[in-house]
Parts: sequence; C-alpha cells; structure tokens
Amino acid sequence: MSTEAAPATPVQQLASTFSGRVIEPTHDAYDTVRRVHNGLIDKRPALIAECRGVADVVDAVKYARAHHLEIAVRGGGHNVGGRATVDKGLMIDLAQMRGVLVDAKTRTARAEGGTTWKIFNRETQVHGLATTGGVVGSTGIGGLTLGGGFGWLMPKYAMALDNLRSVDLVLATGDVVRASAESHPDLFWAVRGGGGNFGIATSLEYMLHPVGPMVHGGLVAWPFAMARDVAHLFRDITATINDDVMIVCALLTAPDGQTKLAGIGLGHFGSESDAMKVMAPIKSFKTPVLDAMGPIPYVALNGLLDAAFPAGARNYWKSAFVTDLTDAAIDAAIDRYARCPTPMGQIVMERFHGAATRVPVSATAYAMRGAGFNVAIVSEWLDRTQDDSCMTWAKDTYRAIQPHAGKVRYMNYMGHDEAVDEALAAAYGPNLPRLREVKKKYDPENVFHLNVNIPPA
Repeated sequence: MSTEAAPATPVQQLASTFSGRVIEPTHDAYDTVRRVHNGLIDKRPALIAECRGVADVVDAVKYARAHHLEIAVRGGGHNVGGRATVDKGLMIDLAQMRGVLVDAKTRTARAEGGTTWKIFNRETQVHGLATTGGVVGSTGIGGLTLGGGFGWLMPKYAMALDNLRSVDLVLATGDVVRASAESHPDLFWAVRGGGGNFGIATSLEYMLHPVGPMVHGGLVAWPFAMARDVAHLFRDITATINDDVMIVCALLTAPDGQTKLAGIGLGHFGSESDAMKVMAPIKSFKTPVLDAMGPIPYVALNGLLDAAFPAGARNYWKSAFVTDLTDAAIDAAIDRYARCPTPMGQIVMERFHGAATRVPVSATAYAMRGAGFNVAIVSEWLDRTQDDSCMTWAKDTYRAIQPHAGKVRYMNYMGHDEAVDEALAAAYGPNLPRLREVKKKYDPENVFHLNVNIPPA
C-alpha cells in the first residue's frame, strides 16, 4: 500500500501560505462568515478568503483569476445592495483587516479596508480628530468612502472621498499600487466615486480635522400628525445654516414599534454659542415628544442610529435627489410614510450643502455636487414573509418622489436591481466617459464587476 500523501488540492495550496482563513462550504464557519449585514441577501460563495493582510488579498485575486471565479469583495460594513457576496464565486473578505494608525502631528490616519466607522472614530477621537464618515457605526470605511461618503462633517469638510490622501489597491493582475495625487493620479481620480470598479482597497489614508470630543447635536421628534410643520421648519432652517451644521429630517417610528414620528437630527461643529442659536428654534418648536439634542460626544453622535440597523435585518433602499424641497415633495413623502408597513422603515431627507457642494464635478469621479436634499427611502424589516410588501413600499415611494427629483443620485444607496445604464448616468453624469477609459487601463477584462459597474471603454 502506498504511503505517499495525496497531492494538495488548489484550495489546500492557497491555504498553506494564507495568514487568514480559506473557508469552503464544508467549513464549520462557512454559514456564519458568508452572511452579510443585509439579511435579504443570501448567497453561497464557492470559497471565502478571509484575509489578514495585503498578501492574502493578492493570493486570493490570483486564485480567482486562475480558476475563473467571479470576485466579490466584502469590506467592513453594510453593502445594502448585496454586492459584497456572490453565488459560486470567491468572496474576498476584508472584515478582519481593521487596523487604524493615527498620526496626530500630521493629522492623518491610515486604516485597513475592513475597518468600520465606529472603530475609526474611536481611534481618531483619542486625539480629538475626525474626518467625514458614515453616520452608522457598523458601516465600512471602504465602500462608503469610494462611493461618496455622506456624514455629519460633510458640510464643513466635504465628502469622505474628498478627505482621502491615498488608497492602496490590489489590481486585477494581483499588483499592488498606491493611488494618490502624486502616484497613479488617474486611478486616484477614478476611485474617488468609482467604488470598487478598479481594485480592492486594502487601506485608505485620510486627512483629519480638529473635532470634539464634545460637539452639539442629537434628535428632536414630534407626533407624526405634525410632520408637515416639522418638514417646513426643517426647510426654513436649511436656508440659513452655515458649514458648521449638518441637518436631516426623518419620518420614523418610535421604539414602541407603533407610534410614527417626525424628527429633526442635527450635528453642529462650531462654537457653543452658535450651536445654541441653531438648536433653539428646533427645541422650542411646539411640543416635542422627544428632545435629545444638546452637548454630546462626537462618537455618541455617530452611534445614535446604530441600534436601528442591526445585522441580519432585511433591507431594501432607494433614494432620489431633490434640489428644492417643495410642499408637493414633502406631502408625497409624508403620504408614503403613512403607508409604511414596517416599524423599522424610514424616510430621511438629508441636506447637502457647504464644502461638499463647492468641489467641481470634474475634480473626482463622484458627480453629486449640487446643493439640495437626498431623500433616502429605507425599508427595513425582520420577517421574511414581509419581503414583498416592504420592497413594494420602497419602490412605490421612490416612484412617488420621482416627479420632484432630478437625475443625479447617490451611488451608495443604489440597489442590486437598478437598471445599469440609468444607474451609471445617475451616479457619474459627465464623468462616465473618463471613468470608462480608466477602467480600460486598470481592469480591461472587467474582473471587478459586482458593483455599480463601469464597463471598460
């Protein structure tokens, strides 16, 4: 009887040098690791590469190319559209790559691609520093930043991608490059808005700004019957605020799961006296049922929404960008929220103004630079028997808002079922031809296509 060991399989060969884990469907951890934040997405990769470092990512890309597997990339967080996983392909999972190195002297931070904003903010706030980042702590830095980067600091310091200094990428060839203003500037332009189309972001370097640790902000809410008056107050305030203020209006349900509310959320990053002046008309408006607006740690402000977005909840989102928040647009949103079938659902009107709107459209691939209101339609639920009703509500609400909206849309809120041509035009506008040329140069075979995909020229 032969005592020779059987030759190693390709998966075993990959695993033999891997710092992380190579997880097959028979692995005990497979059903846990394959799950993404959005419980509506249920895909089964042929293989999961749970990476610990850049070398793991390189090997995983080369393995996928050699074995003709589609590549999906999971960063640290949500990816509501479900593009972070794939059936029968290779999921490259960065969730274990969460290191953050802060240089307080130069006011910069470099973070690995699986980092979430909760981790990032915790590290930078040790030094009283921050950058524009997600408003939900479990959101990953990579996906949010490369797709735009909405956050509390957006009016004062622009989008998250506007604060990037460099990005380390693993290309479709397995090569590792650093894209910045000095190195591969064409690629640096493209990834700032082009998402995961050009490579896998293993680390991102940000500019930081003095923020906190204490700021002012929070939420004030009123009965839903007052929603129209609350929305009008919100609109009036947005006409007078400066770059120190980020403000949103939300239609939401109270923690009792039954009582619908209308609320105004605010973050103020200027002086205390100025913050008090801005908050005063909100806090004194009629009779709120909740007033949680005042001095607050910056990390707490960024964690206010975390409990509303639990891992495993089922999510289907849409969004539209409204230049003018007209009475008709407000009424449409209120009418649709009254019909919302899930207590976890929300309609959030996010004010875009300030520094984020003063960056030229051509400066980065990200094209949504006008002032206005991003209307986010957030359908979220737990019971799979509600899938049809909750998704239908989001789609019908989007259609009701559309007559009041423009053509430009925020890429990070685009679902998996968006029409490709319409999505590209809405996300990139006049930047699309240049993006296609950069795609041709760095990923001519469109290896990274499980995204809001930019086809090579």
